[in-house]
Amino acid sequence: MQIGQISFLVFLSKLLGAALGFVATFVFARVVGAEVLGIFTLILTVVSWLTMAGELGISGATTKRISEAEEQGAYFTATVIWIAILGSIASIAVIIAGPILEDYITGYDAYMALSVVWVIIALLFIRLAYKFPKRVLKGERKVHLAAFLNPLKEAIQGIIQISLVLAGFSLLGMLIGWAIGGIFVLLVGLYFVSTKPARPTLYHFKSLFDYAKYSWVGKLKSRIFNDIDILILGVFTSSAAVGIYAVAWSLSKFLELFSSSISSTLFPEISFTSTQDSIEAVTGMVEDSITYTGLMVIPGLVGGFILAEELMLVYGPEFTEGATVLWLLILAILIYSFQKQFVNALNGLDRPDLSFRINVVFAALNAGLNLALIPTYGINGAAAASVLSVTVALFLSYYYLAKLLTFSLPTGEVLKQCIAAGAMGLVVLGLRELLTQTPIADSILLLVGALVLLGAAFYFVLLLVLSQTFRETVHRNLPADIRFMD
Repeated sequence: MQIGQISFLVFLSKLLGAALGFVATFVFARVVGAEVLGIFTLILTVVSWLTMAGELGISGATTKRISEAEEQGAYFTATVIWIAILGSIASIAVIIAGPILEDYITGYDAYMALSVVWVIIALLFIRLAYKFPKRVLKGERKVHLAAFLNPLKEAIQGIIQISLVLAGFSLLGMLIGWAIGGIFVLLVGLYFVSTKPARPTLYHFKSLFDYAKYSWVGKLKSRIFNDIDILILGVFTSSAAVGIYAVAWSLSKFLELFSSSISSTLFPEISFTSTQDSIEAVTGMVEDSITYTGLMVIPGLVGGFILAEELMLVYGPEFTEGATVLWLLILAILIYSFQKQFVNALNGLDRPDLSFRINVVFAALNAGLNLALIPTYGINGAAAASVLSVTVALFLSYYYLAKLLTFSLPTGEVLKQCIAAGAMGLVVLGLRELLTQTPIADSILLLVGALVLLGAAFYFVLLLVLSQTFRETVHRNLPADIRFMD
């Protein structure tokens, strides 16, 4: 299967997962409101940070070492032992910090009798467990199977969560559904893993550590980009504000799906190819990844800027406070998507030390800007902090990769995507004025859905006309011999 086809399958899997997540978030926002959604978000954010501490980059190192196709079973077992030890240490830290966590997640006691400490520990081990087979599958270059696990989890947990929330279980139902979805995905993931456990030696533990000691900062960067704003918002703002920000973030993250599918697919390929001394092939992969990184995010930024208030209104009137936050976060996602491709290439070339430097700068800058801006500007300050910090990381990532590889930036193709997105924006503006005069305007969900679908269709058709490279890529990766134009 071609890399392009695998990337598209990964994208479809992520798209399905995101769509299911959108439905669940919509129901939560409408039924339980911003406060409960904010409490749920804070709990999962704390669990995400603890998961990083429970891995310390070991899972990423597992993908790298298994992708090298040597002694995979030993690395498999060594990873399980590493994560069990680190997860236990993280759990002890949660128990010690219990009073702080109970004060931090305000409003939790109004919905749950069980201490949040035990909930966090349970979800931590579930998250550590279900992420493991995904890492192994990626290392085995079964990226499409690993990607399939996410929509499966979203489907299982979404069905259970929505059922329980509609039945009146509120926060408890959301937590139970999340846990069951994780356990189910763990079992399915292990079924697809072909690597068999083998007895590791000290060398395998050390090899994982040698890679992880740099790559864990990459996880820190990702965690900071995704969650540090929510953590700090939890200190300075209400749970309802966190819920509004979480909705804007989930919408903006939707646009990252395609670029993250590309990076997920290419990492094991770059890793494998670089070990075969085929630098020219690696250069081609990097250039291709940059070409299509903005394929969805660029039009998403234009559409998000125009329809920000309408998109947030879909979740309820209280969520329109996040309209400015939405387009700022989409801008951050656009910059981050390009930056992620550069760092992904550095890691694939086995230079996690360079990624380490970039990620340290990003982590410090992002955390500092959030602390400086959130007390004054609230959720808007959190979004601005993301934009500024990831812009600095983008330039650093390009600088370091350019020192290792000679590659060309596909400015022509990106410009065509920008032109198509700009034209799409004009069409969406016109359609909005037209549709608001029709009965479809009575339903904000139908109005937004129509504008998004019509705008997306116009964008892709126009891009097919403008870009021969895009036409050839689409044709090359279609399962059938279909040509749009010559």
